[in-house]
Amino acid sequence: MCMINVKSVSKSFGMKQVLKNITLNIAPGEFTTLIGPNGSGKTTLLRIIATLLRPNSGQVTIAGLDLNTSSHAVRQLLGVVSHHTLLYDNLTAYENLLFYARLYSIKDYANRISMVLDKVDLTESKDILVRTFSHGMQQRLSIARAILHNPRVILFDEPHTGLDQNNSVRLDQILQSTSTSGNTVLMITHDIKHALALSDKIAVLHKGEVVYQGSTAQLSFDEFAHKYHEIINV
Repeated sequence: MCMINVKSVSKSFGMKQVLKNITLNIAPGEFTTLIGPNGSGKTTLLRIIATLLRPNSGQVTIAGLDLNTSSHAVRQLLGVVSHHTLLYDNLTAYENLLFYARLYSIKDYANRISMVLDKVDLTESKDILVRTFSHGMQQRLSIARAILHNPRVILFDEPHTGLDQNNSVRLDQILQSTSTSGNTVLMITHDIKHALALSDKIAVLHKGEVVYQGSTAQLSFDEFAHKYHEIINV
């Protein structure tokens, strides 16, 4: 069974067609990266999978659940991380996570909060107001929030945006750890190196269509960049 099954999905905004008959299958526990230039439709597709938009046609299922008829149940299976962290600045890191733990009715919330703070290396900063955090720290906290309820699927929307090299490397380590923990991961990015280094599979989106989909096991950066340099602006 596919964990994420996108079948013949199209989406338009007014007269502009953003997605054209997209089909994408992601297996349980697989790390897939969707890559493409700005305006290719990556974020629109991610927002559809995250139940934030509805397609004009086609079907999306998560763990066999149809997004059109079971959106509430699907949301319980999802964790979403954007480059807009959407945290509460005037709460501490711990208070941010406590708010979401109550939202998800997590019973053993104290242990779970402690676990995810440790995973993203923020235990020593748990009682500090989020407004004082660097962007890298806020991004790590947003990951802790996304994995707090132990979702089966985690969606990352350009998570490296705005990070310096040190925080980008730390984020890579967290992403790899998240994937090896058995979560199904879908990340969108325009960065080929991150995509190849982290992913099991890559899909290339161009002008609203999937123009490539395959395993990263035998791909090199030079080969991939040469083949798709006009599309992904290497």
